[in-house]
Amino acid sequence: CTVTYSGFLEHLDEPFCVNHYSASPGLMKLGKDITLRGLEIGVLTMKKGEVARFVFTPDYAYGQMGCPPLIPPNATVMFEVELLDFLDSAESDAFFTLTAEQQDTLPLEKVLKAADTEREFGNYLYRQGSFEPAQERYKRALSALRRSPSSEAEQRQINALKLPVLLNLSLTYLKLECPARALAYGEKALEIDQRNAKALFRCGQACLCMTEYKKARDFLVRAQHVQPFNEDINNELKKLASCYRNYMEKEKEMCCRMFVSLNCSS
Repeated sequence: CTVTYSGFLEHLDEPFCVNHYSASPGLMKLGKDITLRGLEIGVLTMKKGEVARFVFTPDYAYGQMGCPPLIPPNATVMFEVELLDFLDSAESDAFFTLTAEQQDTLPLEKVLKAADTEREFGNYLYRQGSFEPAQERYKRALSALRRSPSSEAEQRQINALKLPVLLNLSLTYLKLECPARALAYGEKALEIDQRNAKALFRCGQACLCMTEYKKARDFLVRAQHVQPFNEDINNELKKLASCYRNYMEKEKEMCCRMFVSLNCSS
């Protein structure tokens, strides 16, 4: 979950602890990052966007010993808490503790749920600008979907989730300035849906980054055929045209310099 909180001792206006100095607090795992018993129980009762105040007796706070020098013995404390976001990862965590053989025995619904949770986790990290951890989550989602389907219906279910994961990986690798990997995942997405405009667009972007202008144009024109009024695709084609013109002008200039140099030496 993502929470902000402030902890207060009785009859004191200044908090003894706060965690909201950051503009975008990171995810905290209940039982690992949030270990105060009362706070863990309290957060589990909240819904996204809720602000709450909890008063914890010593048994639910810092106990008989307290936490010197800030918390005296047998202290009752009050916490102001806001739950900004949360993600139920219990089933996903349990899934990835299993061996590959054990995972294969699970119903497909559980596999899809674990993979989708990892995808959502990756999306959260991507929105925070944490691209490296995001791609790791997307890859975990992909690893969950490696099982062989028992029917065409199962294959369609797997592909329906695999496609957005592959698209997210392609986009994330573009952000990480790894266009070759972005292209590879974009092409895997096209194996599932060869007319997917996002996959074609990602492949075109990746090729443009690698200055493979012909391949970039092929992908982007195919994307434009699918979505002719997509502003991002059309702008990328304009960018491609501009980059190619600059490239050709530099090539022409270099050829002219070489020609002059040859004439001078002769």
